[in-house]
Amino acid sequence: MTYDFAPLFRTAIGFDRLARLVDTLPQDAATYPPYNIEKTGEESYKLTLAVAGFGPDDIELTVKDNALFVSGKVAEAEKGEFLHRGIAARAFTRRFVLADHMVVEGADIANGLLNVSIRRVVPESAKPRRIVINNASPAKTIEAPAAEMSKAA
Repeated sequence: MTYDFAPLFRTAIGFDRLARLVDTLPQDAATYPPYNIEKTGEESYKLTLAVAGFGPDDIELTVKDNALFVSGKVAEAEKGEFLHRGIAARAFTRRFVLADHMVVEGADIANGLLNVSIRRVVPESAKPRRIVINNASPAKTIEAPAAEMSKAA
């Protein structure tokens, strides 16, 4: 499916990334592992993924092109005979699109939950700034010498 964003961009500058973002949305969103996104402050967020059965060495976090990739793969354990296997330990990759200036600060895993701290860090060059309007100097009038004025009269 293709969208035409031309009408939206008539008065917008630099929003061509929006079209690319829509094109990269997954067509069939994965549901494993389940996750929460929580706003923890004015410019901070926490991503929590339920990763029961995974350890710190089984999970990889990667940030690339304004996207956070969370991948998990459990190393093969001893083969045993399961009467019921309800804890999913299958490999996964989840992709989360990050807005501009979002920085992944860190991650920890406890009680089967992976917590990823994300913060918006806007550089000084991207913050609003006031532009000073210079006043053009008034036009100078050139006066003719008095001798030339008397000739004209």
